[in-house]
Amino acid sequence: MGYKLAGCEVLGCVEIDPRMNEVYVRNHAPKYNYLMDIREFNQLPAAEIPPELFELDILDGSPPCTTFSVAGKREETWGKAKKFREGQKEQTLDDLPFVFIETVEKLRPRCVILENVEGLIMGEAWGYVQEIYKRLKKAGYKVHHWLLKGENMGVPQTRHRVFFVGIRNDLGVDPVDLDMSFYYEPVRFREIKSGKGGEVGRESLSFRALQMAIPEDKDLAAVYRRIGERERCFTTRIVWEDDIPPTLTARADQYRGEEKTRVSIEDLIHIQTFPEDFDFIRNTYYRALYVCAMSVPPVMIKRIVSRMIEAGVFEKGATP
Repeated sequence: MGYKLAGCEVLGCVEIDPRMNEVYVRNHAPKYNYLMDIREFNQLPAAEIPPELFELDILDGSPPCTTFSVAGKREETWGKAKKFREGQKEQTLDDLPFVFIETVEKLRPRCVILENVEGLIMGEAWGYVQEIYKRLKKAGYKVHHWLLKGENMGVPQTRHRVFFVGIRNDLGVDPVDLDMSFYYEPVRFREIKSGKGGEVGRESLSFRALQMAIPEDKDLAAVYRRIGERERCFTTRIVWEDDIPPTLTARADQYRGEEKTRVSIEDLIHIQTFPEDFDFIRNTYYRALYVCAMSVPPVMIKRIVSRMIEAGVFEKGATP
């Protein structure tokens, strides 16, 4: 969606999860759709891949971020195969940025954009960053990365993500020269709040804590801490009308502070800058939360690609 907003034509995708692939196809109808592990795609003979996929302006990759998230177990999962929620089989995830670079080597696009969580550039994960640079440079690309913040880019969410941009050497453009500084006015929750909030069970711990919440409390754990009770519900966020909404996560509710209700589906869509007519197939709160939380806000991608178009990396009408 972000690429479309920037004027690009989206040709295709590779997706391992049938449920998410169904949602993607329903909303975007890609010309080429590969429902498979990207490792399997990389093994396809060149003769079985449409010629125009070897002429891409942009190849975008967002490897699942579970193993690098500061909310996860990080180092404990590196190099270990398991069945993650993002996939359909037992696999490792920490090596997927390098598997994606194998796709880069196969298709040789003009430009590469690789996105992941802020945790990728923290602590011991820095070794992965160095390896990404090493492998993209070996593949023939100049590369640079930025930590970009959604709240500075016109997104009503404090979503921080790392973006690597690689530009093929023969194009004569160094991504280090790209201007990726953004200073949009913050978008507060009151500006995008819409729809009816979901009711919270009156017998639940969440309902009780919400009744005692004050604007200084940004999650339910803060309420329990303030009243002297055992802290719990650390990931259950409270968003107040004067706040920039916090990062959406797939397994954490968000509540409206003033109304003491769960945020609405419309709120989720607006926080993530999705179109209002997006079809989740099952248009329930938790399906909308999962799809939105696992996505990059389209407006973030639009800002990045628009800057690249302005810099002359490729023309409007590029094909990712």
